[in-house]
Amino acid sequence: MSESKIAIFIPAYNAAYTLPVVLDRIPPEIKEKVRQIFVIDNASPDNTYLIGIGYRQAKGLDKLEVFRNESNRGYGGSQKIAYRYAIDNGFDIVVMLHGDAQYAPEKIPALLEPLELGQADMVFGSRIAGLPLEGGMPIYKFLGNKFLTWIQNRVLGMDLSEFHSGFRLFSCAALAKLPFDLCADDYHFDTDIILQFKIKGLRIKEMPIPTYYGKEKCGVNVISYGLNVLKSTLHYWLWSKGLIKAEKFTACLRP
Repeated sequence: MSESKIAIFIPAYNAAYTLPVVLDRIPPEIKEKVRQIFVIDNASPDNTYLIGIGYRQAKGLDKLEVFRNESNRGYGGSQKIAYRYAIDNGFDIVVMLHGDAQYAPEKIPALLEPLELGQADMVFGSRIAGLPLEGGMPIYKFLGNKFLTWIQNRVLGMDLSEFHSGFRLFSCAALAKLPFDLCADDYHFDTDIILQFKIKGLRIKEMPIPTYYGKEKCGVNVISYGLNVLKSTLHYWLWSKGLIKAEKFTACLRP
C-alpha cells in the first residue's frame, strides 16, 4: 500500500497569538510525514496572516503555506475553499486542525490511522467521549452539546457521541463525492457535511480526544449556532420524508 498524501488545513481567525502554538505542537513525525500544512486566514483584522508568513520563514518550514481570504467567507466558507484545494491538488487525506489551540495536534497520528487503513471516510476527535469538563469546557457548552447531539441522534437514527467537534479528518476521495459547496458558510457547515456523509453512506468514525479551553475568544454565537443546527437537522428530516426540496441533500443522490 502506497503512503497517503496528507495535508493539514488550519482555519484561522484572529489567531495571531495561538497559531504559532498550534504549529509548534504538531508532532515532528507528522510535520515530516505530511506533504503540506496550509493556513487559511479568514480576513482576520489582526496580523494572523503575517504571523503565519513569519513562522514559515523563522522555522524554515517550507511545507507551510499561508493563504488569506480577502473577505470573511465564514467558517464553512473557508472549509469549502480548503477541501476543494485538497482535492484539486491530489491529496488523499486532509486534516482540519483549528488555529485557536482548543484541539490537541498531538492526537493527529491516532486520528489518521483509521483513514490510512481504509477503515473510515471521515474521522473526528470527540471531546464528549473524553473528559470535556476536566478540560475546562463550560458547563453550558457541555449541556448544549449533549442536548443537540441527543436530538440529532434521535432524528437521524445515528449514534454519535457528538456532532460538534471541529477536529476532523477526511478522505479526499469521499469529499470529492459530496456537493459540500452547497453546505452552509457558517458554523453549521459541520452538521451539513455529516448529513451529506449519511446520505452517501460514507463511514464516520469518532475517537476520544482531550479538551482544552483557555483564554482565547470564541467567535461562535451559541444560540444562533444551536438554532441553525436544529434547522438543518429538521430540513434533512423533512427532505427525507419528501416534504420539502433541499438541493444540498438531493445532490448527494446523484452519481
